[in-house]
Amino acid sequence: MRDCYIHSAVSISAQNTFSTEDFLLDVIVHNAKKIQAVYPNYKDFISPIAARRMQTGVKMGVVAANKALQVAKLNEPDAIITGTGMGCIADTEKFLNSIIDNNETYLTPTSFIQSTHNTIGAQIALGLKCNNYNNTYTHGSLSFESALIDAQLLLQQQEAKHVLVGGIDELGVEFVDYVQMIEANESKGICVPFSEGAAFTVLSSEKKENAIKLQDIITISEASKEELILKLEDFLTLNNMDTKAIDAIILGNNGDVYDIYYEHIVTSLFSNVARIEYKHLSGEFYTASAFAFWLGTNVLQKQYIPKEVLKNSIQNKSIKTLLLYNQFKGKDHSFILLKI
Repeated sequence: MRDCYIHSAVSISAQNTFSTEDFLLDVIVHNAKKIQAVYPNYKDFISPIAARRMQTGVKMGVVAANKALQVAKLNEPDAIITGTGMGCIADTEKFLNSIIDNNETYLTPTSFIQSTHNTIGAQIALGLKCNNYNNTYTHGSLSFESALIDAQLLLQQQEAKHVLVGGIDELGVEFVDYVQMIEANESKGICVPFSEGAAFTVLSSEKKENAIKLQDIITISEASKEELILKLEDFLTLNNMDTKAIDAIILGNNGDVYDIYYEHIVTSLFSNVARIEYKHLSGEFYTASAFAFWLGTNVLQKQYIPKEVLKNSIQNKSIKTLLLYNQFKGKDHSFILLKI
């Protein structure tokens, strides 16, 4: 089977990450409970007329996707695969509110049509005039990982040569407030702010110079902390590795009670490995792991870990293999292996 290489990685997030030259050089400290992304100049990629008809998630997705293609020097991908937990939630809210306000009568379908989860992937394809394979995954916090797995399979089975993959979620207006109310009633709620973002990558079976390799990915719906250790060890063995081969680990800590899974992984297997955390910068949302993917790609390319994400004093001179681990409320675990 063919290998899978990363030809570009672009992120729109709560930080100044859209510029491919900067790598967390100017970190923004957020104190609010929910934070918007730092939006790029949409006019550079989308006509103002078209942009006015697009919700935030669509605009972020279209712009990040186009920038990823530019960096990869690719005009049209063989497939477009997106992952999103909530889709275009703002349009969903608008449609549901119109049902209430109009007593379920005289409804216009526009907001409903634009609220579907595959709207983002469809708008990307329309802009590129791309009629190739197009799929959207809405698997909660495993949405981006599911898109990655689909892309990896397409490349390995030689059904595609270049695949555009992305994870996108927007804040919306009301839904996130309801989530925060629920979290506030728990014994220990999420500490990092809720946010939004879009991260896209071009994956290819072609190996370019200095290309990062997506070695493998695995998702686990449910597992105890002990079972998780065994599954991770089996995952590494399957890739002819052991824990000593990992130079850095990227963790999705968000401050809730389920961070114990991250602590157990580190203390059991990676106590002497560079520890990277990111959700205090990106915020929490269903596809936040796409930001981690962008972060890991940059760490390997630049051979540098910014001090704002390094959570211990271990800074290896050479970083060749990265492990990304994310979970949500003790479920939907994912491990992604990146290597030079």
